[in-house]
Amino acid sequence: MPGSSTRRPPVQRAVKRPVAGGPLPDNPVLRLHQRARRAWDRPLTAYYLILGGSLLITVLGLVMVYSASQITALQMSLPGSYFFRKQLVAAAIGGGLMFLASRMPVKLHRALAYPILAGAVFLMALVQVPGIGMSVNGNQNWIAVGGSFQIQPSEFGKLALVLWGADLLARKQDRKLLTQWKHMLVPLVPASFMLLGLIMLGGDMGTAIILTAILFGLLWLAGAPTRLFAGVLAVAGLLGAALITTSENRMARLACLGATDPGPGDVCWQAVHGIYALASGGLFGSGLGASVEKWGQLPEAHTDFIFAITGEELGLAGTLSVLALFAALGYAGIRVAGRTEDPFVRYAAGGVTTWITAQAVINIGAVLGLLPIAGVPLPLFSYGGSALLPTMFAIGLLIAFARDEPAARAALAMRQPRFGRKRGAGGPAAGRSPRSWNTMRRRASAARSSGER
Repeated sequence: MPGSSTRRPPVQRAVKRPVAGGPLPDNPVLRLHQRARRAWDRPLTAYYLILGGSLLITVLGLVMVYSASQITALQMSLPGSYFFRKQLVAAAIGGGLMFLASRMPVKLHRALAYPILAGAVFLMALVQVPGIGMSVNGNQNWIAVGGSFQIQPSEFGKLALVLWGADLLARKQDRKLLTQWKHMLVPLVPASFMLLGLIMLGGDMGTAIILTAILFGLLWLAGAPTRLFAGVLAVAGLLGAALITTSENRMARLACLGATDPGPGDVCWQAVHGIYALASGGLFGSGLGASVEKWGQLPEAHTDFIFAITGEELGLAGTLSVLALFAALGYAGIRVAGRTEDPFVRYAAGGVTTWITAQAVINIGAVLGLLPIAGVPLPLFSYGGSALLPTMFAIGLLIAFARDEPAARAALAMRQPRFGRKRGAGGPAAGRSPRSWNTMRRRASAARSSGER
């Protein structure tokens, strides 16, 4: 057309603009916040947090078990590394279980729900058979396997309740039955009370509290109405109060909340010396292996009160690191449960996260003197193979669920060898060495940058 020009407009450099919703470039705090949000939104963030956090907690726990248990082992005329070697074997077996669970499909996890529940109930009932069950520290919750090895079936009851409860609620949700309160409660609540009854027959109040927390977590995820949730909570609270008031030992533990003196008869000895251990640690601790309280002053230094020894030897920095690892693990579990569309994955991931988080809070709260001493170990950290094995299998569940997210599957499928294709791979580049393949890739990049298309 006349008057029109066929010349292209001059190329102008694009003005760099901040990302929508991003911080100003000159604000370091907002820039750090933006980078953290981008890192959190990556598809594999939950996968790496669960895998890395659980492994770091387990490795640090092995170190602290070795440090905290030496004096106890020597007092029992055992080698100093006795408890450490047993925990190392349990960690190796648990690592295999974690890897196996992380590679199993969701359908197989659901298929294992009923066998694991039946096996846990059988073993928990077997504990009460005279001559088979063993009593440790006044609780009849152990079965001797052979030699010095024992198992605590109630620890496997936690895993059984998570898997079976998640499968049950998922099937009811698929049939749209969770809108009726009777389908939400039955048979989940009666089966949970059966497990709680078997546990309480042995006197293990701490494990019963953890199972109750798992039950509440499943009901919360299932969308239980407030009045129904409050009703179950009230019944559990009344039963717990009755069990506490009828036991002198539990009443004594309740009386030691916030205690700063052992009291008459040294009834609060363990709680007070746990505070002493934390108070003497300072900012960076007295050094690994330099604890004073583990020399017979603090009972159960390598099991229930290992967090106190960690504070004494590694200081506030060490205890905050442990808390940060548990917080990252719990946050990643919440993300997995919140982003999935599979109801079983949501219930199972939420149940595992509730289990580990509640047990960590109860253990650490007891060491800090904020909660009664419940006698539960710190997950993945304290000594005890019976607690470590099901917990690591549960961590494998979370890893499998994190890998099964659509975005995570796509990210894992797009991974390529860093230095080019392997020798013998199919396609036109077969037979070429990685060095020649990288050279060709650099040449192609240079050609594109010079203006070729």
